[in-house]
Amino acid sequence: MQALFSYRPYWAKRFGAAPVLPMSRQEMDQLGWDSCDIIIVTGDAYIDHPSFGMALIGRLLESQGFRVGIISQPDWHSAEPFKQLGKPNLFFGITAGNMDSMVNRYTADRKIRSDDAYTAGGVAGRRPDRSVLVYAQRAREAYKDVPVIIGGIEASLRRIAHYDYWSDKVRRSILPDSKADLLVYGNAERQIVEIAHRLAAGEPISSITDLRGTAFMRDVIPEGWDVIDSTEVDAPGPVHQHPDPYAMQAPGATMQAQASGAADQTVVPFARKRKLDRSRTVIRLPAFEQVKRDDVLYAHASRILHMESNPGNARALVQQHGGRDVWINPPPIPLTTKEMDGVYELPYTRQPHPAYHNARIPAYEMIRFSITIMRGCFGGCTFCSITEHEGRIIQNRSEESIIHEIETIRDTVPGFTGIISDLGGPTANMYRLACKSREIESACRKLSCVYPDICPNLNTNHQPLIKLYQRARTLPGIKKVLIASGLRYDLAIQSPQYVKELVTHHVGGYLKIAPEHIQPNVLSKMMKPGIGAYDKFKQLFDKYSQEAGKEQYLIPYFIAAHPGTTDEDMLELALWLKQNGFRADQVQAFLPSPMATATAMYHTGKNPLRKVTRDSEEVTIPRGLKVRRLHKAFLRYHDPENWPLLREALKRMGREDLIGNGKKHLAPRWQPEGSGEKFKTKAVKTKSTAKFTTQHVRSGMPQATSEKKKSSRQTSRPVKHKRQRKPGSPVGQGKRR
Repeated sequence: MQALFSYRPYWAKRFGAAPVLPMSRQEMDQLGWDSCDIIIVTGDAYIDHPSFGMALIGRLLESQGFRVGIISQPDWHSAEPFKQLGKPNLFFGITAGNMDSMVNRYTADRKIRSDDAYTAGGVAGRRPDRSVLVYAQRAREAYKDVPVIIGGIEASLRRIAHYDYWSDKVRRSILPDSKADLLVYGNAERQIVEIAHRLAAGEPISSITDLRGTAFMRDVIPEGWDVIDSTEVDAPGPVHQHPDPYAMQAPGATMQAQASGAADQTVVPFARKRKLDRSRTVIRLPAFEQVKRDDVLYAHASRILHMESNPGNARALVQQHGGRDVWINPPPIPLTTKEMDGVYELPYTRQPHPAYHNARIPAYEMIRFSITIMRGCFGGCTFCSITEHEGRIIQNRSEESIIHEIETIRDTVPGFTGIISDLGGPTANMYRLACKSREIESACRKLSCVYPDICPNLNTNHQPLIKLYQRARTLPGIKKVLIASGLRYDLAIQSPQYVKELVTHHVGGYLKIAPEHIQPNVLSKMMKPGIGAYDKFKQLFDKYSQEAGKEQYLIPYFIAAHPGTTDEDMLELALWLKQNGFRADQVQAFLPSPMATATAMYHTGKNPLRKVTRDSEEVTIPRGLKVRRLHKAFLRYHDPENWPLLREALKRMGREDLIGNGKKHLAPRWQPEGSGEKFKTKAVKTKSTAKFTTQHVRSGMPQATSEKKKSSRQTSRPVKHKRQRKPGSPVGQGKRR
């Protein structure tokens, strides 16, 4: 493995670093460039900040000596906008941006969003659906002989056949559909740097097949490779009514011959008679055509993919698509601390490109004064895509590098008021946490280091993070350092000193955490800790807030309609919320993102966290708009618009005892005039209506004064008038971890 910054710079290094990567020919002329070596096409507005992929990869390639141009949010209806910087000498790099384009445009209920946080002015509609496919096609049309490399989270999470929630079907890998030459997955620094240098040295892109973290199309299995049937890794049970998908070919046999079962083709199962070399072993997954029509094989393939995600022991994967294979090399080796420092210390302006003329870009405003201190997540939450994209091994920056970045923000970024909005990453408190043994880490196949319990081999020492917080907040010119990334409270309670440090100095009145649910059967499908860990953290939070003389609240996040959730589970959660005085302003419904384990559950009704067979565990799936709407209504039990739906559900569930006008009831018998109309339920008025004032109705749920006082003592958002609520901190918004 070659160190990231050890390559001999490309000759164009003589041009030096650009003030900002160019987006026009005029800017190229000002830099003295006659052409770009690499052009990155992105679905986001170009912000020269390391939190945005196009800037990070662009600046990294620039540091290697390459001239990098940016085409941001091009008009995709023709190839002409893809020619605006001319023909790239080496390749086009295609990304949808920091978000999957379908997640960016559509809600969990498949409704079109009215805005786009990654676009100047927050304007929606500046990128196409499935942006990677469209951009790759247009780039190919613009210059047919230029290599096309796709990457970013959209490509990363679609590298194999995957269930697509928006079309409600299994789609092929994005690689053959985009007709790209190469796919890079994960954060991809190692891959993209080596690809650029090898192409610059004259190597054809078709020969670059040995890089970790890449995927490409192949016609045959090369000589010298051992092929393992995926059922040898984890048998899914008998496969009925299909040709045998696991018959392995002899070396050099064509995939088309294997697919057709040609009589003249020698096809034999792999017989394991010797210890295999992992670096020359590939696991054959069920073909696209099979996972498309067989839910059990789909769940099985998903399980194998996640089992083969540790860079220390992962093997290559191959999945047939028609007559060719999608070949996926093992994940890349995580960056070292020195390499992480180098990536984040590149000469970013930390501002949007001047072409936007100071237009408001919501995503930029959110992270403008935030700092990434680590990458990766070993939590393994089944609904989250972070682990699939960034990996389970935490990649840390050094304390010195982080402090230097804080000073850079303080001294150079316009509008800085002395407040660092976040020191974090995918999680707030996994900085420098890792397995105690490199050998164990390299051999481990667990999907989570913290579920069902924290692994005894995991180092949970928060002292390096405490030291970082203490040093950061005492820097001259720094008034406050806030922590806005999602907190793993099950880890935090292992270090009461960390909780004290956090609560005393780094909470701005509200702290976001994500219990997600309270029912064990639902939490087991999420791979989240039991509610007992939340209770322990809440006790510490209360204690240290009181000692600091501060009134602070926990803001919990919950997911509605997650696989494994029943109506009864949501009812219990609603009662828990009411008992604890929580009122969610907004709620999050489960969105099946590509490649997530919970998405495999949603699509197949099987549980890939365990061995998948025809008779293995069936998972309850809240499917369809009606049930999803009901589950969200339980989370917002206090909203009069939801009361008709809740009353109907409670009657159906035999829980009419929860309908009434007392404190113990979930939904009142009365209905404010004009509310609940979307459910076409006629407003009901009873004598008890007179007991409740207009003020009570506005607050969301009629409550007695004594209950209000009780709620205000909870370490959660208190029940108050809207004018008393802190703007920008509704339950259900922000990062979910």
